[in-house]
Amino acid sequence: MKTAPLIAVIALGGIAATAQAEVSSTITVASDYDFRGISQTARDPALQASLDWSGESGLYVGAWASNVDFGDSDVELDLLAGYRGSISEDASFDVGVVQYLYLDTYKDLKFTEAYAGFGYKAVSAKIWYAWDFSNSGKSASYIEANAAIPMANDFSFNLHAGHSDGDFWGDDNYTDYSIGISKTVGNFALNLKWVDGSDLAAFKNAPDDIGSSESKVVFTVATTLPWGN
Repeated sequence: MKTAPLIAVIALGGIAATAQAEVSSTITVASDYDFRGISQTARDPALQASLDWSGESGLYVGAWASNVDFGDSDVELDLLAGYRGSISEDASFDVGVVQYLYLDTYKDLKFTEAYAGFGYKAVSAKIWYAWDFSNSGKSASYIEANAAIPMANDFSFNLHAGHSDGDFWGDDNYTDYSIGISKTVGNFALNLKWVDGSDLAAFKNAPDDIGSSESKVVFTVATTLPWGN
C-alpha cells in the first residue's frame, strides 16, 4: 500500500484541526472499504483520513484518502467542495462536487461526481451524478436514502438503500442495502453494519474478492479532531 499520501492527510489534519475550530480531521479504521455495496479493498481492512474546512456561510471543502485494492494496492484521494444549510429547524440541504483520484497504477480512473441532498430530522436522501464515471465516457447515477434513528445510551439504528443506474451500468444496474447500529464512546464513533450489494450479479463471485459485491459485515471505528469541540 502506498501510504505517504494517506499519512500526509492524517498529519496535516491533526495540525490544522488543533489550530482552527472550523478545520477538522476524521480518522477511520474499517474492516472493509465498502462503496455502494462493492468492496474497494478486496474485503480487507482500510485506513482512511479526511481534512475538512467548513465556513460559517455553509461553504465547505475537504480531502479524503483511503487505501484501495483493485488488484494492486493503491490509494484513493477524493477532493470535494460544497454548500450546506438549513431550510427550517428540522430540514437541511447539501449540494456539492467530488473529484475522485486514484494514485499510481489506476490514475486513469479519475472522475468527477456532483451531488444534491435533502434531510429531514433522522431521514435523508441524496442523488449523485457522474457524466464520465470511472473515466469510461459513460454516465452513471446513484440515488440513496438513509435513516439514523437515535436510541438510548448514545446508540443509533441506521438504515440505507441505494440504487446505481445509467449508461455505465447498462443492464447491470443494481441496488445495495445496509442495516446497522452505531454508538458513541467518548471521542470515538463505533459502527457495525450488514451490507448487501449482491444485486450486482456480475461482481458477486469476484476473483480474490476484488470488487466483491457479496453481503458482508463491516465494522468501523472513527474519531474526529480536535477533541472536545
